[in-house]
Amino acid sequence: MNTFPLISVIIPCYNQGNYLAETLDSVSAQTYPYWECIIVNDGSDDNTEQVAQEYIKKDSRFIYLSQENKGLSAARNYGIVNSNGQYILPLDSDDLIAPTYLERAINAFANDSTVKIVYCRAKLFGKQTGEWLLPKYSLEKMLGVNCIFCSALYHRDSFNMVGGYNTNMKYGFEDWDFWLGILERYPTCSVCQIDEILFYYRIRKRSMARQLDDTKYKFLRKQLWLNHSLLYKRYFYSPLDSFEYLQLLNSREYKLGKLLLAPIRFVLSKMK
Repeated sequence: MNTFPLISVIIPCYNQGNYLAETLDSVSAQTYPYWECIIVNDGSDDNTEQVAQEYIKKDSRFIYLSQENKGLSAARNYGIVNSNGQYILPLDSDDLIAPTYLERAINAFANDSTVKIVYCRAKLFGKQTGEWLLPKYSLEKMLGVNCIFCSALYHRDSFNMVGGYNTNMKYGFEDWDFWLGILERYPTCSVCQIDEILFYYRIRKRSMARQLDDTKYKFLRKQLWLNHSLLYKRYFYSPLDSFEYLQLLNSREYKLGKLLLAPIRFVLSKMK
């Protein structure tokens, strides 16, 4: 009997057949062999199906699904509901993972039962290059800025608890919303970042994130607040406060205050 957990890699694809083969190659190259890859064609009118079928012929671990165009959140949900893995890795159809990503992530889960999300360092490629310098994770910081990219691994049980990716995040931030859902339901859980670049995020000229205007951005930030109001209210009085959280963290006053309070916090920690 195989005791190694199965990982379901979920790849929604909408008119990105020109990138899909490279993404699927990065899945094929994994050193951890116990995976399945669910390709969800979200109503594409390009060569997405033909590319997917070529990989299905070569490796039965690739599975092809299709639906009418319903958007990224719905496509991810559809793929996950029709998958079998104990762990889930969402992967966009133009991004890449390093060969050891799944192996390293499974080890991180095995080493700490409190871990609910595992991600890594990341690198940009395409129209922009260099390491993607994400803010260091903390729950408080996650309320103001997303510290975790979409392609992190998590338990299927977490997906079931959250209820999937929220389709009301129609312009983006659906991954941020999902992470907040996990953290809301598992307030004492741990989040693990592997200290190695194992994820590669493609920067394209026209991507969903790069097309966000001020109106859409404010809509999404308000929707985050509405979706997780109880979590936000532990830290903020209004959604406007959380909108400005990143600016607050980067302000000289905030940094100076943390510096001045550090000795006091150290003394208080010793008194507990």
